[in-house]
Amino acid sequence: MNQRHILFIIDGLPGGGAENVTLRLANGFHQQGYQVTLLSLHNKLAYELPDFIDYIVDHDEYRGIFRKLTEISRRAKSLDKVLTRLFAQKGRPALVLSNLHKTDRIVCRAKQLKHCNVWYCIHGIYSQSYLGNKSGFSYWLKKKKIQRVYKDKNLICVSNAVKDDLIHAIGVDAQQLKTIYNPFNIMEIQHKASQPNPFAGKAYILHVGRFHEVKRQDRLINAFAKANIPCQLILLGEGTPVIKQQLQQQIAQLNLNEKVILAGFIANPLPIIQGAKVVALSSDSEGLPTVLIEALICGTPIVSTRCPGGVSEIMTDELANYLSDMDADSLADKLRLAYYAQPQILPSSYAKFEINHILKQYIALIP
Repeated sequence: MNQRHILFIIDGLPGGGAENVTLRLANGFHQQGYQVTLLSLHNKLAYELPDFIDYIVDHDEYRGIFRKLTEISRRAKSLDKVLTRLFAQKGRPALVLSNLHKTDRIVCRAKQLKHCNVWYCIHGIYSQSYLGNKSGFSYWLKKKKIQRVYKDKNLICVSNAVKDDLIHAIGVDAQQLKTIYNPFNIMEIQHKASQPNPFAGKAYILHVGRFHEVKRQDRLINAFAKANIPCQLILLGEGTPVIKQQLQQQIAQLNLNEKVILAGFIANPLPIIQGAKVVALSSDSEGLPTVLIEALICGTPIVSTRCPGGVSEIMTDELANYLSDMDADSLADKLRLAYYAQPQILPSSYAKFEINHILKQYIALIP
């Protein structure tokens, strides 16, 4: 075993919270003197990777008729071939971190990882994101599949809420379950936030997140319309074309074309976060939303739905006053409150997410 080698496995890097966390951890491990390999199961890459990361892609080119049916077993075999070469070159890693459920399903079938120190990083509330839209037999089947993937495995949950959900709502019987918050490099975030803001000079409320059913941007747009605040609403992110189209129709129906901007994916959103009057989330569930912590580090007020997940672990003390119920009226009230009566944001609001504090907890996983 190579005590200084850390292997991250992830299902592509298209730009999102879990991907950001992976890169931040990789950077932290490198600074502590570890060799870092990042194995991506998709060739999508929305980031510039630093030179110290050994980046390997195991992209699935298969386009046969039974593509979906055979995908997991086929890709596990492909992963084994890649890992055989990697381990011959670098030795077995001291720690393997698997990210995102699609990756986990493949990783748990890989023979080369059977005797490795593998930890699965759980970033979301699975009872919502995977079971929320299911019922009857399909609900039961999906739940069983999730239980099977994580049975007797080592799991890292990004919030206590994620851990509780896995145990109580999904019924996962894991070997070990640990809560380790996502890491944030406070100095780096503040430095990146000081770069030019393309929306400088505008008054705006900001939402950052992929366009996905669970993020409920439609609720935020309704709340913004009801709040009647003299500013714009900017939505950063990409996602499902269908949802984007629905949002565009909603914006037009509410006559908000001048006030709501769909700005797409921006690689460094931090200057935009720092320049916002408020950063708002409207989700049905969240694991540990990166953007809320980044906003606090930038000194920007935050508002969120009190949804299942880690939001309530971020928005404690005075910040808890800015949590809304799960409807547009309540969210509109909190948007107005944050816009006109901003909370005091102290370094203690985000100290527990500081990268060196978090890295120690990851390094402790190495036997």
